[in-house]
Amino acid sequence: MLAKTTRVNFLFDFYQMLLTAKQRSYMSLYYLDDYSLGEIADEYDVSRQAVYDNIRRTEAMLEEYESKLLLFEKFQKRAKMIDQLRDAAGDKPADTSTLLSIVDSLEKLE
Repeated sequence: MLAKTTRVNFLFDFYQMLLTAKQRSYMSLYYLDDYSLGEIADEYDVSRQAVYDNIRRTEAMLEEYESKLLLFEKFQKRAKMIDQLRDAAGDKPADTSTLLSIVDSLEKLE
């Protein structure tokens, strides 16, 4: 569950501007502010089921955006390569071919 929540939070960070104001609000309250479905329903004077349905549809939209745009996937790859660069730069003596290989991979990512 924690892995799903973390993934949804990242996707929300990347794609929130593609959502409606209500979708952004529901997602923010549920995932970032840790409101329950009932608390969100009370806030907006709707049923818990309406909130649940909206959140699930929005999660599906975020996943669809990611499948097409791959912003989160590229972010993860970039972070991994940056870690590799740090590790390689910390080695004594630095292996230039390894560093250049990682830089090439970073350039190709875009």
